[in-house]
Amino acid sequence: MQSSRLRARYRHIMTFFARTIISVVYWDIVLPRIGFRGLARRTRSTRYKDIASRFRALAIRMGGVMIKVGQFLSARLDVLPAEITEELSGLQDEVPAEDFNAIRKLAEAEFGMPLEEKFERFEPEPLAAASLGQVHRARLRSDAPEADAFREVVVKIQRPFIDQLIDVDFSALRRVGGWLMYYEPIRKRVDVPALIEELAATVQNEIDYLAEGRNAETFSKNFANRRRVHVPRVVWSHTTKRALTLENVFAIKITDYDDITAAGIDRADVAAVLLDTYLKQIFEDGFFHADPHPGNLFVTPLPATAKRKKASWQLTFVDFGMVGDVPENLRDGLREMLIGIGTRDATRVVKSYKTMGVLLPSADTKLLEQAETQLFERFWGMSMSELRKINHREMRDFAHQFRDLMYEMPFQLPHNLLLLGRTVAILSGMCTGLDPDFNVWEEIAPYAQKLVADEVGTGWEVWLDEIGDLIKELIALPAQSSRVLTQLERGELNVNMPRVNLHLSYVEGAMNRVAGALIFAVFLLSGVLLHNANDFPLSYLFWGFSFLALIWTAFFAHGHSPRH
Repeated sequence: MQSSRLRARYRHIMTFFARTIISVVYWDIVLPRIGFRGLARRTRSTRYKDIASRFRALAIRMGGVMIKVGQFLSARLDVLPAEITEELSGLQDEVPAEDFNAIRKLAEAEFGMPLEEKFERFEPEPLAAASLGQVHRARLRSDAPEADAFREVVVKIQRPFIDQLIDVDFSALRRVGGWLMYYEPIRKRVDVPALIEELAATVQNEIDYLAEGRNAETFSKNFANRRRVHVPRVVWSHTTKRALTLENVFAIKITDYDDITAAGIDRADVAAVLLDTYLKQIFEDGFFHADPHPGNLFVTPLPATAKRKKASWQLTFVDFGMVGDVPENLRDGLREMLIGIGTRDATRVVKSYKTMGVLLPSADTKLLEQAETQLFERFWGMSMSELRKINHREMRDFAHQFRDLMYEMPFQLPHNLLLLGRTVAILSGMCTGLDPDFNVWEEIAPYAQKLVADEVGTGWEVWLDEIGDLIKELIALPAQSSRVLTQLERGELNVNMPRVNLHLSYVEGAMNRVAGALIFAVFLLSGVLLHNANDFPLSYLFWGFSFLALIWTAFFAHGHSPRH
């Protein structure tokens, strides 16, 4: 690809993000701090939707990594507003196809011969188009090694020049990530450059089709004893690093709900099997399919046979370019969390955070346990449709009760959790789409009970650990009581009230901002009057003072952050 086109691509990406960052800083940081919080709040929904719409248009026009970024953001329902995630969700399927002549040229270079000699039939019209490659139906020749088992296949071929596009896109993203790290609230909570490098490594793995073929075989072996799960077989004789040939298993897309029902398949059953499949991948295999968007999951109806009197179905997975590994400490922590959720044990849930290494050193674990307990009391056992009907005031009351905890956000996500978080977010939406009354608690509880049974069955060492922890707490109790009584007698006992401290901080910050706004207004008005009186030097001086007052009010007029 011409270097001039690559440079133009880089400029387009940088211009978009620069404009977006400037807009967000102006509307969501500067204006609220000089008294226009109401205006910023009223326009926020429209502004965010416009940003997401412009990014989607940019991603579709440019393809490559930009679509991957959009797909990733569309799944972050936990950190991004609904206006953005809804607008970007169309990127899952809204990808224009590559010109077939360019695809043919690349495929024939990979196979070392014309497509007509390699395949009996090769359809020019793509079956599916993705951000890094596209899929075409084909038919194997009768002399192919796999022809005895099947002949109908799909061929996944990379988009031309995709490696160059990836280099340019990540060069721009790394620069943008560096900009974001100058903002302290982002720098304290997220290592943006590390996230970008993690995404870069994931994309590089995705464009290695030999690795994808091995991933598909690993997944197939893990589910060899599960009749409900099917994985396409790899045609290794027709596979290279940039062209992958698989058994054609395309069936009913998992989001084609009417077609699933018309086939006589219980959608609630599909949702339950889908969740159970991922529980196995995460907690037993430590290897999971990390891109479960609707184009990669199918429900395949099976005809009735002599052994099986009525029709059945299978859950079919495709596209194993994006997979994730669950290391032992993460698996142990997730298992601990699942048991804690299934048994409504808030202490155990917080313990799982420690095991996974997601808590910051300053985290207030007691306050975390209180929050988890409140969550269980208010929301445990509700289905997704019931959760949607919760009064917004109740959610605001909960957020207000634990405002200091949510403001500080004492979590730091390890990089290997990001892929898993994205997967779970998409999975949750799929299960709810299949079954609006899908109750994740009811589905998780039996699996949690199984894990508890397995844990108890591991032997007496587990019980010794539990007893040891209890004895340590009992031994420490008299000493802790003595210290509290001594401090009380001396008048040295301090009661930590984080929410009161935080409210005082807000009041202090508000007063500072009011004072700053008044100073800004006085200097600005004085400058105007002096300018009208033709005293230009002094008017410019006063305007300079007003600008300094504006900067101070916007970025430095805050209350002191409370310390826990």
